[in-house]
Amino acid sequence: MGTARPGLPRLMAVTFALVALFGVGVHGRNHIHKKPHGGGGAGHRGGAKGGSTVVSSPAVPPDDDATPLVAPPPPPPSGSIVPSDPATPVQPAEQCVFDVREYGATGENTADDTEAFRAAWSAACAVESAVLLVPSDGTFTISSTTCSGRASPVSCSSGELANADRRAMVVQVDGVLMPPDGPDCWPPSDNRRQWLVFSNLDGMTLRGAGTIEGNGEDWWNLPCKPHRGPNGSTLHGPCDSPTLIRFFMSCNLVVQGLRVENSPEFHFRFDGCSDVLVDGLFIRSPANSPNTDGIHVENTERVGIYNSKISNGDDCISIGTGSYDVDIQNVTCGPGHGI
Repeated sequence: MGTARPGLPRLMAVTFALVALFGVGVHGRNHIHKKPHGGGGAGHRGGAKGGSTVVSSPAVPPDDDATPLVAPPPPPPSGSIVPSDPATPVQPAEQCVFDVREYGATGENTADDTEAFRAAWSAACAVESAVLLVPSDGTFTISSTTCSGRASPVSCSSGELANADRRAMVVQVDGVLMPPDGPDCWPPSDNRRQWLVFSNLDGMTLRGAGTIEGNGEDWWNLPCKPHRGPNGSTLHGPCDSPTLIRFFMSCNLVVQGLRVENSPEFHFRFDGCSDVLVDGLFIRSPANSPNTDGIHVENTERVGIYNSKISNGDDCISIGTGSYDVDIQNVTCGPGHGI
């Protein structure tokens, strides 16, 4: 008989012996994840001898049963503001609009809208941010009016004003705003040296797409005006004529975009003011209209006059005593006497 081959049971025994002999090398490649002991975080593993702490490698993910899955928070609704986001701009307070029509103005040219204008101004002064609106669908006539801010005078000399008292006031003229038509229509009790005055204000803008019409012709033709008397003479006598728009003892002013025509005397006058920006004005009166300076600046500092066209019968821009830091650029003058 030939030599007997080892049977199947013997082969299996040899295989198990080999596995037992070399099993240590295989065991070294196993990754054993122990659950953390009580109080152990996801990144710290307890159980090492000597109280040492083993920090798990970031490349090795934690056990599924050690760190519960947490669903991410839902995204905020579209257009919502996240208060914690420092890049989110702070929205300015919305301005309240005070339309003079809502206070009784008719805008019918010959009607007297003075009381409605004054009531709208008073209401606008009661809030922090306001627009007094002269709407585009009317011609509004008011008599001599002074629009005042604080009861105590504003000190503009230092340039450091109390911000707590500053109000964002806008007078928006989109229609036509004008005084009574000449000296014969001027109320006897009204001041004949000024028409619309803004006084003791800190932070105001006068702007709009409309027109401020001065109705100055009858004032120019008074016999006391230069060369308006008989045979081209000038007669003595009272000759007061109103400045159309005057700013007095006020700061941080903007006058922008308006058309201003036919003032009885000066179109604009700034007295005792500071930090004034005039931009994009169109000022016009006839070349033979007397004393119709376009912009007069007196005792006023830090003034910018830009991008405007002025044609009148006297100085385009006149600078009186006590004024400094007056910057004038891109202003077209003529006819008139220049700057």
